[in-house]
Amino acid sequence: MDPIDFYQPSRQSPKGILVIFALNTVKFIRRFFVLFVAFGLSLSKKESFSFLSTTNLTLIILGIFLVIFVFAILKYLNFKFHLVEDEFHLSAGIINKDATIIPKSKIQNVYIKQNFIQQLINVVSLTIETAGDDKAEIEINALDRTTALDLKKQLFSRTQGVDPNLVGQSSQNNVFFKASVMRLFLEGISQNHIKSLLVIVPFLFGLYHEFEKYLQDFGISDRLISSVNFETGSFLNLILANIFIVILAILVSMVFSVLNTFVSNFNLEVVENNETLEINKGLFNKFSLILTPVKIQNIIVKTNRLKQYLGLHTVSIKQAMVNKKQQRNFKVVALEKPQVLLLIQKIFTRYNGEGTYKKPNIYYKRLLIWRSSFFGALANIPAFLILGNSFWLINSVIITWIVLFVHFTYKKASYQITEEYLTVNGGFIDRVHNISELHKIQSVELKQSIFQKRKKIASLYIATASNQVKIPYITEDTAKSIHDYLLFKIESAGRDWK
Repeated sequence: MDPIDFYQPSRQSPKGILVIFALNTVKFIRRFFVLFVAFGLSLSKKESFSFLSTTNLTLIILGIFLVIFVFAILKYLNFKFHLVEDEFHLSAGIINKDATIIPKSKIQNVYIKQNFIQQLINVVSLTIETAGDDKAEIEINALDRTTALDLKKQLFSRTQGVDPNLVGQSSQNNVFFKASVMRLFLEGISQNHIKSLLVIVPFLFGLYHEFEKYLQDFGISDRLISSVNFETGSFLNLILANIFIVILAILVSMVFSVLNTFVSNFNLEVVENNETLEINKGLFNKFSLILTPVKIQNIIVKTNRLKQYLGLHTVSIKQAMVNKKQQRNFKVVALEKPQVLLLIQKIFTRYNGEGTYKKPNIYYKRLLIWRSSFFGALANIPAFLILGNSFWLINSVIITWIVLFVHFTYKKASYQITEEYLTVNGGFIDRVHNISELHKIQSVELKQSIFQKRKKIASLYIATASNQVKIPYITEDTAKSIHDYLLFKIESAGRDWK
């Protein structure tokens, strides 16, 4: 295939019609999924729609697909892009024509993705993203990989701190880290399964709510209720039933965490180039991202007690973007501690993590006790409704949780400020280290409540273009001193935060 002259208006690969058609079909099915299921159940029960013969139904389905396909062709024909000096130009739209111009200097990320459909027809999508928008401005759905890499080189320039000839260059000799299947499995096992459970439970309740009527019509709900024999007079049976439900929930969330970790991070590797880092990963949705240190705002390192025992750490890289769906891809899991330190030093070259860390005031611990005790007391209300006079037994669990929560949250809270970097530590189950460069800080805010002002306590809220951290409940004099120092470093640095 001849190389594309990006300075002439160009279309994506003709295979883009198939990609656009497939994506629009998936969106259409997702949007009307519940309607389709309800329609199918009505047909299976032979309720109404008697005029729909197999031929008519087939013609309707083919008509819908034909309309989607026509729109895909029109969208492909009207989608053109080209470069003009230091700007990227795009024209798109079927009825309403949109023209987008992005200066190269404003481009935050250019990364390559490949979903399952694109893998089948051997094309990739290229996304151009700038800071400060809620979604990616431009996505080219179908390019061959060579063309995508060439366009990425053209979009990067030395004004962004990157030699375009280095973009996309990688070889097996400079693979900095590659995650094995075993390490991904251990990463999934050691995840915070409470988060997975919070994802699964609303999804299951949502499905039940949508199909509750049909479950009742088919008698499935009655059969499930009759199969479970709750002896309300037996407190022991109730306890055993709850233990069984908790164990089952933990197992389900654990399986979900392992599968999600494996699918998201399949074949994860970090490639080190002269001036950039490249992250490649994904099973059904392959993802390739070039990271430039000058654009990175924060580095967040997470681990927990189990992960530390297994030698696992997660590094999340924050840039000036708010597309949270894509932000999940800016994460490297299953790293060993020496690899974490080397990765941080590759991005923040002067950071060493050494020095003294300072703790929040003891007022912070008292506030944690008061807040957790308040929510613990509220938990007694549903406990009384469920357990009756035996509700007080739940307080043994609540008190244990309060003690552990307050102890570990306060123990892990600390901060450090050096000439170049701000590090804020925290967490309860996870141990979280948030590292920022001082010259990339955009705002520093000192906050006090009425009660804190009387005790001369204050908190600092420090924001970069991608994240905000909090130094909680330190003395007022210390807070003002840090506030003034950080503002001085911001104003005197004279360096670009992007």
